[in-house]
Amino acid sequence: MVVDTHALIWFLEGNPRLGAIAKAVLMDPVSELVLPAIALAEAVWIVDRGKTSIPSVRSLLDSIAQDARVVLYPLDLGIIAQSMDLSSINEMHDRQIVATAKVLETQGKRVALLTCDRNITASNLVAIVW
Repeated sequence: MVVDTHALIWFLEGNPRLGAIAKAVLMDPVSELVLPAIALAEAVWIVDRGKTSIPSVRSLLDSIAQDARVVLYPLDLGIIAQSMDLSSINEMHDRQIVATAKVLETQGKRVALLTCDRNITASNLVAIVW
């Protein structure tokens, strides 16, 4: 599963807006979780601005570092190039998150994105789990 920014934050803070299926996936000890680097950068930005109940950036980073299921996926030229083809998605960060899922699909991986973002969902570019 590819994890969107708000799914990550809402899970870590125990926010009830997190979808039941997304919560089950994030709680499952055998889930494989791909965290796009851009989603982590966005989460750091949000936490640093005090827009979440996560107490600090250090706490966020420690939570991710301690979870062996999480694989941080780099923001590389392949992701950037793929994101340029996703014009139906308005925001750059969201394009890069979806591009991560699309690149993983081209590698033969079965992928879904944990998100409730309306623009991403409406794009129908990747399977959504929420």
